[in-house]
Amino acid sequence: MTKIPWSRLLFFTMLIFVLALAACGGNDDASNEESPDDSGTTTEEPADEGAETEEPADEGAEESAGGEPAETGEKVTEFEPAFPEQTRAPAVVTETELNEEVIVDGLEVSWGMEEFEPNRLLVTQRDTAELLIVNLEDYSVSEPIEGTPEVNSEGQGGLFDVAIAPDFDESRMVFLTFSQDVEGGTVTALGKGVLSEDETSLEGFEVIFQALPAYEGDLHYGGRIIFDEDGNLFLTTGERSDDPIRERAQDLDAYLGKVIHITQDGEAVDTNPFIEDEEALDGIYSYGHRNIQGIDFHPETGDLWIIEFGPQAGDELNIVEPGNNYGWPIVSYGIEYSGELINGGVSEHEAQGFIEPRYYWDPTSAPSGSSFYDNNAIPEWENNLFIGGLASSYIARVVIEGDTIVGEERLLTDKAERFRDILVTEDGALIAATDGGTIYRITAAGE
Repeated sequence: MTKIPWSRLLFFTMLIFVLALAACGGNDDASNEESPDDSGTTTEEPADEGAETEEPADEGAEESAGGEPAETGEKVTEFEPAFPEQTRAPAVVTETELNEEVIVDGLEVSWGMEEFEPNRLLVTQRDTAELLIVNLEDYSVSEPIEGTPEVNSEGQGGLFDVAIAPDFDESRMVFLTFSQDVEGGTVTALGKGVLSEDETSLEGFEVIFQALPAYEGDLHYGGRIIFDEDGNLFLTTGERSDDPIRERAQDLDAYLGKVIHITQDGEAVDTNPFIEDEEALDGIYSYGHRNIQGIDFHPETGDLWIIEFGPQAGDELNIVEPGNNYGWPIVSYGIEYSGELINGGVSEHEAQGFIEPRYYWDPTSAPSGSSFYDNNAIPEWENNLFIGGLASSYIARVVIEGDTIVGEERLLTDKAERFRDILVTEDGALIAATDGGTIYRITAAGE
């Protein structure tokens, strides 16, 4: 029998080993390759964002720099974050013993809230266009306040947010956002009226701003409002969802998919970034947004943070600065509801000249109203951001250091509720309103 030299035997052994490795890893590129988006395909969203999406079982948990992430569901996309802290923050747990209680139930979709006197809230009812007063001390609910505007309540339309003027004690001025019928379709509208002394009506209600152009659709109105330190208003709008109208989020001659900065009379604030641009609308503050459902100022830094729906995954938490473009619908960390990629699957924002979200969710949480905890009643919550979740059916507590998300906790996960809005009262209670018409209060035990 012919003997095989040892050197040749070693060569063939190494060759077989290399070929085996290539066979195992050779499909990596193909498996990660993303097929281009079918730009001619129009997808429909549910009547209310996130209604069809359920969080998957506890699969696909990823390691996070600070420990196990709060999100344990399997990812919907294959996108990678632009920086490690951009998604799936480590889970944190509140150490303070908490007390949870139902203040009132049996209401309609409770979309917006505002504390206008200690422990007394103005609460909007989206579908019925009613404005109610809810008393947190005696658990009472008023009769509907008269004088609210007529709304289009189809789909996601109706009566949205409520805010009181900074000088409410003297002016008694109340501001409301809603979907309004106009020529050509519907718009997100902002109006104001005076709450009567007997609290039974809004007097002299007038529309001060309309987010044109109108569109014959019933999705993505945005509609959150907040006052700045100068007494001017920030108003958020959606891009109306459908393709191609959603592309107008990138256009500076449309108020769709924008943060808008206006006075209490509906005029553009004279320091707005595009005030000198003859081809841009003066009221635009930032653009390239999808459907902004939460807005609040960080109590310590003063930064303006917003929450906006992604499509399927890719819900974003952004810091808004004047003139910035946040990329929708050119880039996204989510995908179409059909499963198709958006714009061929471009996720990284900065490389395309857009602002990266400070945080995003995958799978979707369908985040809604939000509020920073600006109180010392629960010291470990100070400067944390609380966000209502619709599809996710929880309240997210987000811990922020600087502009970085370092922890996330989920509250009221056992309630099976769609949490629509969040409010922190003057005495430090966390209030949550739901689509099911329930209002919850969370306080430190013993308070």
